[in-house]
Amino acid sequence: MTQTSESVTWLTQAAYDQLKAELDYLSGPARTEIATKIAAAREEGDLRENGGYHAAKEEQGKQELRVRQLTQLLENAKVGTAPAADGEVAPGTVVTIAFDGDEDDTMSFLLASREYASSDFETYSPQSPLGTGVMGKKIGEDAEYELPNGKKATVKILDVKPFTG
Repeated sequence: MTQTSESVTWLTQAAYDQLKAELDYLSGPARTEIATKIAAAREEGDLRENGGYHAAKEEQGKQELRVRQLTQLLENAKVGTAPAADGEVAPGTVVTIAFDGDEDDTMSFLLASREYASSDFETYSPQSPLGTGVMGKKIGEDAEYELPNGKKATVKILDVKPFTG
């Protein structure tokens, strides 16, 4: 999955299918399950001091928020292909950088939206300071970005590969 602007999210077909399956589950069977939990907790009596009821209602709220997020994401999604293996940093690529020109101090990360975070790589949004700094750079080029304290940092692009999942 890659995100190129605030309104359009580019997804691989596999990512789209995965998110669609999650949405289908949350808006179908999961809703039924939480409604059953709430009804059972409601039968226990006084709702003001009913921990099970409040936990179920909180779970329901989180679930409905996720349904809204997925619905919006999928409505604005475009299914496309993975980025080209041309050595240029783009959403959907795994980028290896060296900090401050020290080729021994390296880090690899996936440049993608948080919806497609990988357990193999730390994920940075294309809109993050580091993401914007490296976007469009090629292997061997330096990129500058702003740190949270307002100072600037420079990294060197060592490698760029399309994320294959």
